[in-house]
Amino acid sequence: MELDFLSPVGNDIIDYAKSLNAHSMGSKVKFNSEFTGIPDLDDVQIAIVGIRESRLSENDEDDLLSFDSIRKAFYSLFPGNWHLNIADLGDIQKGATVKDTYFAVEKTVADLVKKGVIPVLLGGSQDLLYAQYRAYDTLDEMVNLVNVDARFDLGDAEQVISNKSYVSKIIVNEPYNLFNYSSIGYQTYFNSQEEIELMDRLFFDAYRLGEISNDISLIEPIMRAANLVSVDLSSIDAASIGHSYFKSPNGFNGKEICAISRYAGLSDKVSSFGIFEYNSNLSELSEMLVAQMIWYFAEGVNYRNNENTVAAKQDFIKYQVPIDDDILVFYKSPTSGRWWIEIPYVASLNTKLKRTTLLPCSEEDYLEACNQVIPERWYKAKRKNEV
Repeated sequence: MELDFLSPVGNDIIDYAKSLNAHSMGSKVKFNSEFTGIPDLDDVQIAIVGIRESRLSENDEDDLLSFDSIRKAFYSLFPGNWHLNIADLGDIQKGATVKDTYFAVEKTVADLVKKGVIPVLLGGSQDLLYAQYRAYDTLDEMVNLVNVDARFDLGDAEQVISNKSYVSKIIVNEPYNLFNYSSIGYQTYFNSQEEIELMDRLFFDAYRLGEISNDISLIEPIMRAANLVSVDLSSIDAASIGHSYFKSPNGFNGKEICAISRYAGLSDKVSSFGIFEYNSNLSELSEMLVAQMIWYFAEGVNYRNNENTVAAKQDFIKYQVPIDDDILVFYKSPTSGRWWIEIPYVASLNTKLKRTTLLPCSEEDYLEACNQVIPERWYKAKRKNEV
């Protein structure tokens, strides 16, 4: 396995975990320790990995970046009625250059995903999402990326990458694996009109903070289509994060960001989850909130329905809705009640999709189609497929 880049969890942190209540998370987590090395991952579903890198942050570099306080907060929690195993694999130390750190992240994430283990990445600057994304280069599939962030972070592809300008690198750098980019919780005043218009021209999905806060269930079908998910901690309001470091009074509150994390975990397709922009100057409240985000993500993974399989789809109920010159095909799971809409494969086009695929949607999308309103996400996915 390509896990040589990981440094073990500190002995003092492991001793702390062992000192906790016998029913706490700390007593159930497997550790990459100095004495035992990487644990057996055959029965592990989630692996925590810290990435001690923040050199490309537009804020000052955090030389003291450590995730041990988050670990302690997470270990102190109690698991739900779960049937999954979690490992803490320690940290990826920053390399001689940022590119060296990226390389280590790519190899580690790719190896864990191939192993069927979901890496939960704790990182400094959010440009690390670029390395998380590049890990999918060897997986031979188009990638749907969901980013929970107040900003689009598009930037200029011609400029040096940073934590505010990495998405353009994802879009233009080969190999071209990106099928869709969804931005969740963007705040208009943090994004130029040029960037907002570019998101629309690229047929990417963008959901404003108020839209999601008014109906958090909108997150579910978006996350169900995602392969990797990233959360920028600056998308959380300063009161909930418990520190003025991010300097914004608006953002998701603690309950909302935990619900978003749980929806990410529930998705059968999400195979890596990143929490970025952590800084050692944040408060104990911040550390506990991140710990609870990990907890809710794990709970979501535990309750996955495993409907992303051919066998499961054979039991779906099919609905056909004539609209304009199209016939929209919807599917509903009789088990979970969740909905999908079919994106047709057009063999004559140089399409990004290799076959007909199902796009997660909501029952509201089906009802709107019955009223002759084409779902916007279906339109964007179909247009993106044709470009």
